Amino acid sequence: MQKRHILILIPFLIILVYLLWWEGCFYQPEPVAEETDSLVSEPKFVFGIRVDTMLVIRNKIRANESLSDILLRYKVDYQKIDLLARRSQYLYDLRKIRQGNDYTVIVTDDSKRKLLYFIYEISPIDYVVYDLGDSIHAHRDRKEVTVKVDTTSGVITSSLWNAIVDNGTDPNLANDLSEIYAWTIDFFGIQKGDHYKVVYENLFVEGQPIGLGKVLAANFNHYGEDHFAFYFMQDDAGDYFDEQGNSLRRAFLKAPLKFRRISSKYSTSRMHPILKIRRPHLGVDYAADRGTPVVTIGDGTVLYTKFSNGGGRTVKIRHNGTYSTAYLHLSKYGPGIKAGVRVKQGQVIGYVGSSGLATGPHLDFRFYKNDSPIDPLKVESPPAMPVAEKYRQYFFDSKEQWMKILQSNSIIPADSLLFRVQK
Repeated sequence: MQKRHILILIPFLIILVYLLWWEGCFYQPEPVAEETDSLVSEPKFVFGIRVDTMLVIRNKIRANESLSDILLRYKVDYQKIDLLARRSQYLYDLRKIRQGNDYTVIVTDDSKRKLLYFIYEISPIDYVVYDLGDSIHAHRDRKEVTVKVDTTSGVITSSLWNAIVDNGTDPNLANDLSEIYAWTIDFFGIQKGDHYKVVYENLFVEGQPIGLGKVLAANFNHYGEDHFAFYFMQDDAGDYFDEQGNSLRRAFLKAPLKFRRISSKYSTSRMHPILKIRRPHLGVDYAADRGTPVVTIGDGTVLYTKFSNGGGRTVKIRHNGTYSTAYLHLSKYGPGIKAGVRVKQGQVIGYVGSSGLATGPHLDFRFYKNDSPIDPLKVESPPAMPVAEKYRQYFFDSKEQWMKILQSNSIIPADSLLFRVQK
């Protein structure tokens, strides 16, 4: 019986084997992929230098540390250091490297640690690359700067600086606004309740904030009056203008009187003609006839009129929060000139004399910026020209977009602006 069952199964087994053979004739196995190295590393660059096989060391300039101090540690000889400094002086004077600034050295990744490159960061943006290979050379470059446009606003309770700091904004913005509005707002006279709105640039390098860029637009409300400022470029030069396209700056007169000659210039060490000792002369002497009218070079407020043994009869005028001027050795003061009086550019404030320590009639004219004396002959009188006619429609169109930002306190994407501020 068992033998009979086996005979019955044989035909089925034959059919099964045949079917398996038939399928095998058409089956093509998937090819096995060859093993490949999937960990291919991207090339690494530092300051534009490929450093895959090099060692990169970062550090900061220490107190009283020089270029020689750094390079000698890497066995660079004095002759090569001197050659490097001389060949690259036109790019940057390496005698001026400053404590705390970053530098990078790139050396061979072996036991010799041969120095290949020295990179000094002049600022968070600017740097110089010194190649110490077989042929010594250097080049200067800049890091990529990312600009983010921000707005801030605030109300004055004590000072502009305090308002900006209390608002969590970079306090340097207060200095920027003081410069922009120096000719239209007396920041010594701002009052509680004055308020401001500003659109400005924040700068970033490698994701780290490095400070402020330009103020792009602002409104400072002083004594209930709006004072707008808009940054605009024309003929490759940028300046600030009001909503009518007039410059916010006011030009100074070149000189405060008609004079015969300059008898003495600004000096930090001059032999005094009477005292016969060397001492600073922080002004310019204009030789002129006694009684020659002396005028104020710009609008302002008289700080004081006084007599001193050295300067004689003197008038000092504050023009804005930044600039002031003084007029010494006067024979007498102009009509109505006294402390607190407002004066207009070109108004007579005194007359040439020789009061005080003076050998003869002349005007000793002095110029101050932030209360520090500067050379009057080197003061660049700021431009007072409005937006040129060919740019006026362009200015007004862009101004309208800034006004929307100031009024809504929101940011319009920089790409949608009608003009881009050049970096």
